[in-house]
Amino acid sequence: MERKYYFFIAIFITLIIGYGSLAAIGNPMPSKISVSDKTIHASAYFLLTLSWLLAYKNKASEGKVSIIIMVLVLLYGTIIEVLQGIATSYRQPEVNDIIANLVGILIAFSIFKIFLKKKVLK
Repeated sequence: MERKYYFFIAIFITLIIGYGSLAAIGNPMPSKISVSDKTIHASAYFLLTLSWLLAYKNKASEGKVSIIIMVLVLLYGTIIEVLQGIATSYRQPEVNDIIANLVGILIAFSIFKIFLKKKVLK
């Protein structure tokens, strides 16, 4: 897939996470499947990080750009957590959410590096 497609996917995921993190939840539909809030955070930030790493795959393979992407994604998640406490009355910031975000970021980075080493990503 071309870099520009990965870039648009990364922008889309970034916007969806921002909206989903700051929007009012309302009454969620009851589900027989119980998914932890922290699992959702880790999964979302896994996808977000991986999408940005793929968007900048050629530069991210060098290492420095990968670290910058990871730091920026973590900063984005932290800013959203702060905004939940400041800009909304229906959301509360949680340090554990930031930790879950970091777990997702680190898993995405690890998988990206493994695929680079195995030359799965070209």
